[in-house]
Amino acid sequence: MILALGVGGTVGATGSAAAAPAEATASVAAAQAAEVDYDTWQRDVKAVIDQARPYIQQRTQDTAGQKLAVVLDIDNTTLETDFHPWYQLPTPALKPSLDLAGYARSRGVDIFCVTARPGIIESLTDWNLKTVGYPVSGLYARDLPDLFEEVSAYKTGKRAEIEAKGYTIIANIGNNDTDLVGGHAERTFKLPDYGGQLS
Repeated sequence: MILALGVGGTVGATGSAAAAPAEATASVAAAQAAEVDYDTWQRDVKAVIDQARPYIQQRTQDTAGQKLAVVLDIDNTTLETDFHPWYQLPTPALKPSLDLAGYARSRGVDIFCVTARPGIIESLTDWNLKTVGYPVSGLYARDLPDLFEEVSAYKTGKRAEIEAKGYTIIANIGNNDTDLVGGHAERTFKLPDYGGQLS
C-alpha cells in the first residue's frame, strides 16, 4: 500500500492513516499562516518520522535475502538547508531523518538519496551527507540532460533505477510532492514544506 503521510494525517488516495497528534496539526496551521520557525519545523518533522520508524521496524522483520532500500530527498529532508547559510559547511543534518536513516541501516536497509541538486555539486553533497553521519549507499543528482526534465519525472526515474538493481524501496521520504509522486516505493512519507515555504 502506498501512503503519503504528512503532519495532520494527510494520506494519498490509495490508503488511510490515523490522524497525527492535535498539537502537530495546530502547529502546521500556525506555521502556514506565518513564516515557519525552526522549532515548529523540527516538531512537525519529528511527528512524521515518528510514523515512519515503526513502519520500518515492522517492514524489516523476516526479510533475509531481500535487498531493501529507503530513498530520501536532501534539501530540508536530510539536511537543514533553509535554516543555515549555504556557505557554512557542512549543512547540519535534520536530526529526526538522520536518526531514522541510521535505524533503517541498522536493520539492513540501504539508504539512497535522490536530489534535484545539479551534478556539479554532487561530490560536495555526498561529502556533506557522510560528514554529518548519513550512511549513504548511493546518491543521485541531476546531470545536464536531467535539468530539462520535470523534477518529479527525474526522481521517479531514479527510483526505478534503484529497483532495477534488485532493491525493494520500502519507504520514500521527502518534503515536496515532486519527491514522492510517480510510484516506485511501497510507502511515502511527506515532511512539511508549509505550502512551499521550504525548498
